[in-house]
Amino acid sequence: MAKKADIENPYIPEFEKYLRTPEPSVRERADYWRTAIGLQAVDQLTVSDFLKQTAQEHIEGQISADEAEQRIKAYYQAKEIRLPDDDEKEEADKVAMNITKLLSEQSFTFSVAGLASIHRQIFKGVFKHAGQFRDYDITKKEWVLDGDTVLYASCTQLQATLEYDLEQEKQFDYSNLALPDAIRHIAVFVANIWQIHPFREGNTRTTAVFTIKYLRSIGFQNIDNTLFEQHSWFFRNALVRANYKNARLGVNNSPQYLERFFRNLLLGEQMPLHNRDLHISNKDVQSAETEQVPNKHRTSTEQVQDKYRTSAGQVQGKFETSSLISTGNQIYTDDENTIRLVQTMGLEKLSIKEIMGKIELKHRPTFMENYLNPAIKNGFVRLLYPDSPRHPRQKYLLTVKGMMLLNQLSNK
Repeated sequence: MAKKADIENPYIPEFEKYLRTPEPSVRERADYWRTAIGLQAVDQLTVSDFLKQTAQEHIEGQISADEAEQRIKAYYQAKEIRLPDDDEKEEADKVAMNITKLLSEQSFTFSVAGLASIHRQIFKGVFKHAGQFRDYDITKKEWVLDGDTVLYASCTQLQATLEYDLEQEKQFDYSNLALPDAIRHIAVFVANIWQIHPFREGNTRTTAVFTIKYLRSIGFQNIDNTLFEQHSWFFRNALVRANYKNARLGVNNSPQYLERFFRNLLLGEQMPLHNRDLHISNKDVQSAETEQVPNKHRTSTEQVQDKYRTSAGQVQGKFETSSLISTGNQIYTDDENTIRLVQTMGLEKLSIKEIMGKIELKHRPTFMENYLNPAIKNGFVRLLYPDSPRHPRQKYLLTVKGMMLLNQLSNK
């Protein structure tokens, strides 16, 4: 199906007021809803006015997430007259609701089962095959490829290929990477996962939610995920271009567009995100952009169907200091307590008692308020058992972001 060059992501003026509220919980719920609603654009879906009204009531705390979910379900069950676009609206509304609930949960499992669980939770009540891998091979005509398709993984290799990619990522060492190189690697990893396309439908929305939750788990917690609201169609087309190669047309894998998206997301840059630039016929724009990215800083995702891909190589680089908000190659914190905590913990897994002993503090409330809680909030430290905060064997360790800071401090 032909697609427009620049599909407008849904702008919801009613939600703008929540961005300026002094209440963090209200801003947080608004962020989840805006992201969830915006992600429907990857399949050219838009939510109903009823969903928007329900979302506002949930954002303002008038109803719970469960009450909002039941209200949406009842709304479509009670409809006696179905309009031509009701099926699409129902899918968009229910999926947006499910994504909002998922984003509000802090739990995350980095595994094949975890990915399947995200798909199941997103599309419950929408697809009968929610959470199940496809059992047939697929192709999809893409506007950005002038009607051609990406080569997706064979249905016989879905489990094995996902396991391989996730294990490679688990073993990957971010600690010696400069932030731009870490972002480059993340872009390639996400492109690889998307290219497998393990589900019949809903792969891009699943990949987006999986990515947001994975970024949180490695320390990138305080980011504005509404970029997915504003540019979800660009996100999908960038995934397509990162996984497409056509020697006859002289088109190579082009991960730079996805990298641009993640630089805007994680560094707060304002690089233009125009879908028309991604079309394979736009050689002038692509040539100019390729020339701006040195070869040593580019990685390509090879299209994989029946064989396993190789992992992206690690690019070594020194991690320098700046401010908590990333500026180009730099990220750090000026909180002396966090710096002391990170240096004390190193690469160990420690209990609160063990950390306090190393720092030589005896007053637990002071330690929690001034050291541990701020470090967790800002993404430098994580719990070994995040789903069970009161686990009897709970330990704390540095996130990827924390390890980057540790490396930076060690190289000063």
